[in-house]
Formats: sequence, structure tokens, C-alpha cells
Amino acid sequence: MNTKVVLYRASILHFPEATDVPSRDYVHFVDGGLVVVNGKILALDEYAVIFPKHPTAEVVDYRGRLIVPGFLDSHLHFPQTEMIAKYGEQLLEWLENYTFPTEDKFKDMNYCRYIAQIFLRQLIDNGTTTALTFASVHSQSVDAMFEAASQLNMAFITGKVCMDRHCPTYLQDTASSAQRQSDDLIQRWHGKGRNLYALTPRFAPTSSPEQLASLGELAQQYPDVFIQTHLSENAHEVAWVKELYPTHTNYLDVYEHFNMVRKRSVFGHCLHLNNDEWAQLSESGAVSAFCPSSNLFLGSGLFDIQSAKEHKVSIALASDVGAGTSFNMLRNYGDAYKISQLQQSPINPYEGLYYMTQGPAIAYDLSDNIGNLNPGSYADFVVLTPLANELSKLRHLGANTTSTATSNNADQTTVENASDMIFALSMIGDDRAVEATYIAGKQQKTPMENLNALA
Repeated sequence: MNTKVVLYRASILHFPEATDVPSRDYVHFVDGGLVVVNGKILALDEYAVIFPKHPTAEVVDYRGRLIVPGFLDSHLHFPQTEMIAKYGEQLLEWLENYTFPTEDKFKDMNYCRYIAQIFLRQLIDNGTTTALTFASVHSQSVDAMFEAASQLNMAFITGKVCMDRHCPTYLQDTASSAQRQSDDLIQRWHGKGRNLYALTPRFAPTSSPEQLASLGELAQQYPDVFIQTHLSENAHEVAWVKELYPTHTNYLDVYEHFNMVRKRSVFGHCLHLNNDEWAQLSESGAVSAFCPSSNLFLGSGLFDIQSAKEHKVSIALASDVGAGTSFNMLRNYGDAYKISQLQQSPINPYEGLYYMTQGPAIAYDLSDNIGNLNPGSYADFVVLTPLANELSKLRHLGANTTSTATSNNADQTTVENASDMIFALSMIGDDRAVEATYIAGKQQKTPMENLNALA
């Protein structure tokens, strides 16, 4: 076993524990040190404190940059990678005109593997080290996704989409086949390496009561698997669910009836909920995946951040690619900020970072492995640079850094105002702001070759 000790020097920010006030309960080492051994974090402290304890460690100097935990994207669609930025429709038309025809391509295993590689590269280039993603209705799409993630030792959560009605016949399964195939995939992948399975009914309209019942049986049989689906994304969708399930009190009650509202249940969108539904999400320990760029792109509505907070519902930020317009979680936080600002309840940068790192990791019972930089966690982390492009460099120099040499020498600076840096990158940054991405201690994105080329 490789026991090489590596010490990463940088400004370092994370949330070591659960908190309702991320802007208070963070740890920020302006000049910090992160020690990694065998793919896991051994220690974290001020560099001046930690270096004497590990004098023989290989030092990787990222001064002038900010290390944060790898991002967790809690809701997106692997088969929709190629249809990002298709000209607007609303949800139901989007599915019919774009999504279903594209997902038909995933009956071909070679195509699944081709898109899986592109999909993972987009995640990594944008600093996402764990994703909770929908596959297609085809079992091989799940196999391809887990195969690709396993090659990187990446914590990954996915599942076969299940739908037996109100979709093209070429994408339909049945209640029995969905249960059988999902069970087979759980046996094959769940808990193998860093892979975790998610039962994945697309949403209530495309699953018959019989199918939801069959998946609910699996949810009871495997209480540690995830459940992912959509909830109250679009007003027309909500009305449709009421027509299809008239005896249920609300949309969430449909899933509750079939034993699918519990810990590790992740509901995408949650835009049109009543107080009873918010309370039910809170009591169950389920998670609301906030998909800001998608909600804006499809005109679905504005997430009620204040109700989520008041009911103490766990919030997880998500890109929802392909209706979402960026794999970059910082940019998705930027859209979340704009939505919350419209409602006079702005999400500050610490909250934004928490909702894509430690917050969902705790909600998913994964915080002993991901979401933070605590000793014992996997060394999944991201190196952010404030000098990603000319505008970002202009914005940060003199505002966010102090220098012991010249302001153009990033290796001689420290990031003192991490909140300001994160906020600026959420507005004007892109994948270039992610200088390096590490998964289980292995660098998966190459640093910029000429960091100071814009000097």
C-alpha cells in the first residue's frame, strides 16, 4: 500500500459539523495545511502547526487558492448531458420533445459508456466529486455509470429510471420488471466500493400505483438505499398528479403512501408545496433538492427558501442538468442567490457552500466519508483559484487577497475573505475557477499550466 504523506498548503474552508447557521459554524484556515495518506484525510490545521508534525511530507503549495470539500450535486440527469441548452419549453413539453427521444439512445451500451465519460469529466472539471444522478430506463445505463465512477474511486449514487405509463412505449418498463431490474442492480452495485443505489421512479405521473407499490417494497427491503424522484416542479404537473391520484391529500402523500418518504429520500424541486408537505419532509428526514438554474430555465417557479428553513427541511443544491444550464455548482449557487434575493431572504455564500457539501452529506448519513475535510473522510476536495479569468482576477486582486510579495504572484498570497471569493466566483466564475479536483486523494483535474498568464 502506498503510504506517501502529502501536505497541501492553501487557505482552507469547511464545515466540520452539522449547523443551522453556516455563516457562524465554519472553519477557515487562512494559511492551512491538509494532510492526506492513502486517499483519506489524516489531519487539518494551520500550516505552521501541522508542518512540524509531518516534516517529511511532500508539500503541494496552493497558496493564493482556496481548498474546500468536493461538491455534491444532489439531482441531475446523466442521459440529458447532450441536450443541455435546448431552446425552452416547460416541463411536460420538455420531456416529450427532448428528454424521451434522447434517452432512447441509451439502449446501446456503447453509447451509455461514451456519455458516461463525458458526464464525469464535466462533473470533475467543475469540482463535483459526488453526484446523485438519474440514469435512463435501461439497466445498462446504470452499469455504465457505476463502471466509470468506480474507475475513479468516486462516491456515486444513481439508479435506473422507472416508468410504466405516460411515456413513449419504447421507454416503458412494467411494475414487475422495474422491481426485478432495480433489485438486480442493487445486488450488483449498492455498497460495492463507493457506489450507492437509488430507487428512481421518474415522478408520480409516469409510474402506475402498481409500480410505485413494487418500488416501495424494495424501499422497505433495503432501508439504506436512496430514493430519488421529482416533487411539485411545475403547476401543471401538480394538477396532473391530483387527477391521477385523486384520493391522496397532496403530491407528497402519493409517495408517502408507497413507503418512499424517509431518510435518504431526495425530492427534486419542491416548488409548490403546502405547509403539510413541508412538515412531512422535515419529520421524515427527507431532502429537498433545490435546482435553481433549471427552475429558472423551464419557468417552473421559485423555491421557497424561507419555508424550507422554517420547517428545518434539509436543503441540497443541485444542477438538474440538462434543464439546468451548468454543471458548475458555484454558478448554481449564484442562481439560488438570485432566487432567494427576489424573496428578500438571500442565501449567503457560507450557506451556498454548505448546501453543496456538508449539509447533504449529513442528511444522507455520509458525513463520515464526504462533505467535509475532517480526519477520516475521503480526500475529496477542490482547489479554487480567484485568478481564473481576467475579470475574476480584476475582481479579486486587492479585494480578497493580501500579499507578501507582489499581487500577481498567487503562490505568495492568502485568501482572507473566503466568503467574498466564493460569492464572486458564483457570479463570474466558470470551470476555470476549479484549478484542481481530487478524488480519494488522487488529482483528477490538472491545474492551470499558466496561472499568471493574465498578469
